Amino acid sequence: MKWNRFTIKTKTEAEDVIISALADVGVEGVEIQDKQPLTETDKEQMFVDIMPEDPADDGIAYLNFYLEEDTEVEPVLERVRGVLEEVRGYMDIGEGTITESQTEDKDWINNWKEFFHQFYVDDILIVPSWEEVKEEDKDKMILHIDPGTAFGTGMHETTQLVIRQLKKFVTKDTQMLDVGTGSGILGIVALKLGAAHVVGTDLDPCAIPAVADNKAANGIKDETFDMLIGNIIDDKEVQDTVGYEKYDIVTANILADVLVPLTPVIVNQMKKGAYYITSGILDVKEEVVVKAVQDAGLQLVEVTHQGEWVSVTARKE
Repeated sequence: MKWNRFTIKTKTEAEDVIISALADVGVEGVEIQDKQPLTETDKEQMFVDIMPEDPADDGIAYLNFYLEEDTEVEPVLERVRGVLEEVRGYMDIGEGTITESQTEDKDWINNWKEFFHQFYVDDILIVPSWEEVKEEDKDKMILHIDPGTAFGTGMHETTQLVIRQLKKFVTKDTQMLDVGTGSGILGIVALKLGAAHVVGTDLDPCAIPAVADNKAANGIKDETFDMLIGNIIDDKEVQDTVGYEKYDIVTANILADVLVPLTPVIVNQMKKGAYYITSGILDVKEEVVVKAVQDAGLQLVEVTHQGEWVSVTARKE
């Protein structure tokens, strides 16, 4: 099979932001090419050694995404251009150009698996389906997560920030809503921590099979985790289906520019005393999200950081 490959030329510091924003408009499986050296933690997680003759980091990154040969290209590119212009509005993305080429790599969607290995988020072990759990780890809390074509493995700082907040607030009675569910990792973590029920929403239909596969891999009962495709910000039918004043915890690991319009809407889904746990926030956008939370009448509980990313947790009084 032939694939159309599209390459965005940008700056390394913009990689994560652009990839997250692309995921929000349905462009998944982005491949990164840059000259950034891996950290020691990266090496441990990925079992990759950096050779000394590697070229020096020049600050340039190339982000590749792929479309099948018969895909209608222009609507996708229009969304991608919109993302680039949006991100350019608050950070330097460099050239931000898009070039097209063609590849016959028949298994490109699986090639990344050689770099994704089991790893810990504190005391939670996340294991992909193609790896065995070591004997000494079998008494740990274990999540079997395959991202497939939906976003979220737990390796990214934003996901880890939310997981740590869930560990603080989930109880056996927790009803949780996860906006932007992706692979389902946050909902599965909550259920593993003892939550009673999770509802997930996502814009990308790929989230449905990804969540179903990850639920099955973790022994999650079907009836404890429901998935819905649609935009809860402006779709009244989605809002009605999700329900009002029902949830003890709402999670949203989404970009700040989506959290701002989401927050005043989502307070209607929250019970009194419910926690709102957000992430996907670049540190330069921290105050924007804090203000959105406070403007929506929520009480700020905690702001946590990891790398350049921020999680804001608030409570409905």
